[in-house]
Amino acid sequence: MLSNTVVRRIEWGDCDPAGIVFNPNYLSFFDHCTTMLYEAAGWPKQIMVQKFGIVGCPLVETRAKFLAPCSFGDEVSITSTVADVRNSSFDIRHELSKGGKLCVEGFETRVWAGRDPETGRLRSTPLPPEVVARFRGE
Repeated sequence: MLSNTVVRRIEWGDCDPAGIVFNPNYLSFFDHCTTMLYEAAGWPKQIMVQKFGIVGCPLVETRAKFLAPCSFGDEVSITSTVADVRNSSFDIRHELSKGGKLCVEGFETRVWAGRDPETGRLRSTPLPPEVVARFRGE
């Protein structure tokens, strides 16, 4: 399956008054890493939207497991991997590590979404075979 790693430093603005990452900020980190995963597949998000005529890939489910804290100044690596691909949705697993130690596991489910031509509302649409192949690392 497709995988990509992003390295970042924990900034002061990421942290709560105790100097550790405010938990919701991990979801922001993971969202950014999902965008970088699309680039690793060969399609920066704006190109992916244009090429495939979608609105985007909205998040429909997320969760995280917090194993160890991260603090201001820490350098962390976040490895994001496509964990499963279905007809119109896919799962991504994020592993945030510091010094080789797993600190946070994040999980996302996203939907390949376009607009219904009649109503203009968002609706899931099948992932193109080209996208499925890249996400599966084929």
